[in-house]
Amino acid sequence: RRPRRRRQRRAGRKKASPILDRLMAGTLVEDYTGDGRSSSTEDLPSDQQSHSGESLAEWRSSEQVENGTPSTSPAYSDTEDDDWPRPPELYGKFTWRIDNFSQINKRELRSNSFDVGGYKWYILIYPQGCDVCNHLSLFLCVANHDKLLPGWSHFAQFTIAVINRDPKKSKYSDTLHRFWKKEHDWGWKKFMELSKLHDGFVIEDVLTIKAQVQVIREKADRPFRCLDGQYRRELVRVYLSNVEQICRRFIDERRSKLCRLIEDRLRWSSFNAFWLGMDPSMRRNMTREKTDTILKVLVKHFFIEKEVTSTLVMDSLYTGLKALEYKSKNQVGLSKLTETDARSTSMVLVEQDMFVLADDVLILLERATLDTLPHQQLPTKDEKASQNRTKESSSGDDFNKDSIERDDRRLIELGWKTLEFFALAHIFR
Repeated sequence: RRPRRRRQRRAGRKKASPILDRLMAGTLVEDYTGDGRSSSTEDLPSDQQSHSGESLAEWRSSEQVENGTPSTSPAYSDTEDDDWPRPPELYGKFTWRIDNFSQINKRELRSNSFDVGGYKWYILIYPQGCDVCNHLSLFLCVANHDKLLPGWSHFAQFTIAVINRDPKKSKYSDTLHRFWKKEHDWGWKKFMELSKLHDGFVIEDVLTIKAQVQVIREKADRPFRCLDGQYRRELVRVYLSNVEQICRRFIDERRSKLCRLIEDRLRWSSFNAFWLGMDPSMRRNMTREKTDTILKVLVKHFFIEKEVTSTLVMDSLYTGLKALEYKSKNQVGLSKLTETDARSTSMVLVEQDMFVLADDVLILLERATLDTLPHQQLPTKDEKASQNRTKESSSGDDFNKDSIERDDRRLIELGWKTLEFFALAHIFR
């Protein structure tokens, strides 16, 4: 089920090297009392939550997020190179408690506005559905959109949740959207069936809705941080396998092209002779490319505005680039990646403003055909449920830390390996 904009009924309501041509011929809380009155209260306790994405339904826990588990990302991955607002400054949460829910007879109901990322937002619900029957419709909207300057645009990733008495059954959905004049509201017409609301969602005639909003300041010239650290750790538990698929598919496609080249003995022998007969200085110039040139193409390739996983892919590429730059400067192994021996002999390094190949071209091309992305065992749903129960015990903090470190380490590895293959493919395209 893809997020959608509700139908408007008011007021009326996205220097190439020639070598490869020779080679180959990615918190406010509000109570609604049913009569239109609202009041601010304290936020709800942290919940262990279930998730429902576009076609993905999974359990996820935010206990470690709302309890403020410190970041375990290596220091180099969080170093920004400019004065842009950082993701934590552009992230916020909002909780809306709707009292006397069964007595509401309005077609639509909106929350008070709340501020996130310098913009005002509100939640809009249709208790009986928007252009659909028997469903709760739910949208995030830009407040006072008709008063904003011409050409305005807010780009955001957000999560909407309807909270259940049993935290494991809370209903979550995520999406990524660019809000603008003609699409100033976005969400789900069929967020959930009305018949399920009384299965633990409406508690003493109170319905609780939570929103997490991450405004994104994107860049066109290099990978960029998208997500607040705590929000990222929550999302990665749901979407890590999707990020893996995206990176693995790209790497496997590039590897297969090189495999076909090397398996063609005539072409491979011809290229060997061509390369070895070239002037050394010319070979050197052809095995490097400006970082700006490659990174611009990288962002354009992997950042897809309508894909909810794009923010995690971009965070992965950002940390992978930082790790590669750190490795190139220090020429020593990274403690967080010692389990990955391949990192001790990177295929690509960063020297000042250039991506350069770290070894002889012939050696690297043969190595790339064998350099696959290692698989990581992901927990099953049963294992996740068991792990969630474990959090209630004294070992919970240890599990949270281990889990977060594993996921952070995996994002770095995925970004690093993808970046290496992208640079290699770009230099020899």
